[in-house]
Amino acid sequence: MTAHRVTAPEPPADGSKPKGPASYFPSIEKTYGRPVQEWLDLVVDRLDGQKHMEVVAWLKTEHGMGHGHANALVGYVRNALAD
Repeated sequence: MTAHRVTAPEPPADGSKPKGPASYFPSIEKTYGRPVQEWLDLVVDRLDGQKHMEVVAWLKTEHGMGHGHANALVGYVRNALAD
């Protein structure tokens, strides 16, 4: 496991809907039955040695995730690790 941890974002304090990749997170939790933090942790580990689209493909193949959901998770993690 990599030393980095990307945490799931808190919902906006003003009650608005999240923007960007995080806007997919409620649907990801509902559709796949796992907290988004678990998915983020899995993606962080995979990105340690694989490219963006390799991790997207892995989420789709191994976990039955749709492309948009997989891409949102990987994109969110990549952006967080770049900061």
